[in-house]
Amino acid sequence: MGDAMYDVIIIGAGPAGLTSALYLLRANKKVLLLEAKAYGGQIINSAHIENYPGIENISGFDLATNLYQQVTRLGGQIKYELVTKVDKDKVVTTNKNTYQSKAIIIATGLEKRLLNIPNEKEYTGKGISYCATCDGHFYKGKVVAIIGGGNTALEDALYLSDLAKKVYLIHRNSTFKGELKYQEEIKKRKNIETILNATITSLDGQEYLNKITLDNDKGLDVDGLFIAIGQKPQNEIFKDLVSLNDDGYIIADDLKTKVAGIFVAGDNRAKEVRQLTTATSDGTIAAHLVIKYLQ
Repeated sequence: MGDAMYDVIIIGAGPAGLTSALYLLRANKKVLLLEAKAYGGQIINSAHIENYPGIENISGFDLATNLYQQVTRLGGQIKYELVTKVDKDKVVTTNKNTYQSKAIIIATGLEKRLLNIPNEKEYTGKGISYCATCDGHFYKGKVVAIIGGGNTALEDALYLSDLAKKVYLIHRNSTFKGELKYQEEIKKRKNIETILNATITSLDGQEYLNKITLDNDKGLDVDGLFIAIGQKPQNEIFKDLVSLNDDGYIIADDLKTKVAGIFVAGDNRAKEVRQLTTATSDGTIAAHLVIKYLQ
C-alpha cells in the first residue's frame, strides 16, 4: 500500500472528476485522480462545443486540457492506472498500486457502444456524433442519419427533425423498441424517413463523412451520422459496493452512495440529463459534499 493518505481519491478524470478536483484542491485537500485512459473522457472526441455557458466555441480537447491544466497547476496528482477494486474502508486497488483515502468520488462516466466498422474512429467528430443534443446545432438545414431503435434514437430523430432538412432513421430490426408515443410522432414528421431491417456497412468521405452504405448496398449521402445504439456506465467493479439500477447506473440522487464517504458524479449515475454542464455541476456538488464530510 502507498505511504500517503489522501483526503480524496477521484476515480475518473473526465469533466466531472476534474471539476471535483479543482474545487477540492482550492479547499486545500490532498487529491489523487485515477484515470484508466486519458484525461477529458468522452468530451475530447467533440470537435466543437457551443453549448457551454460563457464559451462561444471550443473543441472538447481544448476544454478538457484547460481543465486539466487548472487542476495540475494547483498541485493535483493524476495517475494513469486502472482501478480494479474499491472497498467500504476507502481502500482503492489499481493494476499497479493500492491507495488509502478518507473519501472517494466515483466519476467513471460512460462508454459509448460503437458500430465497430471501418473508419468509425476516424470520422468521430468529423461527421459522426454520439450526442444529438450536443451536436445537432451543426446540422441545421442539412441531411443526417441516426442508427438505433430505442428511445434515445427515436428522441434524437425528433430533435434533429426540427433542425435538419432530412433525417434517416435506420434500425437493424423490423420494429422499433422505443416507446409507442415516439414512434407515432415520428410517423407525423415528413422529413423523417425510417429504414428498417438495415445496418451500416461502410462510411466514406474525404476529411469529413459524407456517405454511408447499408447492407442492402443502398448508399445515402449525408452530412452527419448520429450513433444511438446504447451506452454502458463504467460501474461494474462497484456493483458489490454501491446500489446500481437495472441499467448499471449508480443510484444516488443526492450524489451520496449508500456507503458513507463515497460519492458519485457525472454520467455514470442515474439521472435524467447527461450533458457537459450537468457533469461539471455534479463535480462541483460532489466536491462540496466531500468537504462537508471531511469536516
